[in-house]
Amino acid sequence: MKVTTKNKIITMLNKGMSPKQISEKLGCTVSYVYPIRWDSKTANKKLFDGALKAGAKSAPDMVNHPPHYTAGGIETIDFIEAKKLGYNLGNVIKYITRSDLKGSQLEDLEKALWYLNREIKNQKRI
Repeated sequence: MKVTTKNKIITMLNKGMSPKQISEKLGCTVSYVYPIRWDSKTANKKLFDGALKAGAKSAPDMVNHPPHYTAGGIETIDFIEAKKLGYNLGNVIKYITRSDLKGSQLEDLEKALWYLNREIKNQKRI
């Protein structure tokens, strides 16, 4: 197999590197990495679905430990609980850390800002 930039990016993604880390290491833009990550996730889902149809024993636990919750090596909820952040700040962290793993990154960042503004208003009342 020819080693292309795309293959290097997929390998780095599989090792848990973030798009920013990959772009810095390879000298490309983050906007070049994101579509490749999206394509590889879609390809991995197709491979996984094919494995299930072929008789694989189990699927990832999408309720208790979905794979995208552990991006970066730690579940977001574990970090939130360890820091005792509470509901509003916990949601800020949740929306920020998962914003690039779902449909609209901008929408999730706006949700994070909404929760942060709410927490700031609450703190001013104290």
